[in-house]
Amino acid sequence: MKIKKIFSLSFAVIILFAVVFIIVIACVNLDAVVITNPDFQKVEDGTYEGNSKVGPVRVTLNVEIKNRTMTSIEIVRHFNGRGKKAEAIIPLILEKQSLEVDVVSGATGSSKAILKAVEDALK
Repeated sequence: MKIKKIFSLSFAVIILFAVVFIIVIACVNLDAVVITNPDFQKVEDGTYEGNSKVGPVRVTLNVEIKNRTMTSIEIVRHFNGRGKKAEAIIPLILEKQSLEVDVVSGATGSSKAILKAVEDALK
């Protein structure tokens, strides 16, 4: 009998967290997240850390600049829920040398969080 109560309580807590998470995601206005493209001509060579939070998504990353060019973007931490596939945006950013890239479909929040973290690193 005790095991059933523990199981029922655990299940109720999991459902409660899921509902709260869904409500938080629904309340985030992703259109309000503005990404500004940094001027790479003003960024010295080095490795820069960037952080961002877009809704429940949090990103910490490192951006390496050499000769006024982004050479690598390394994700340090990406709390993303189901947005892991947004990390596919990194090669696009490096290829275009710009934050003006399309977000990954189905991972818009995580995509914008990654873009904001790169922007933060290069401010």
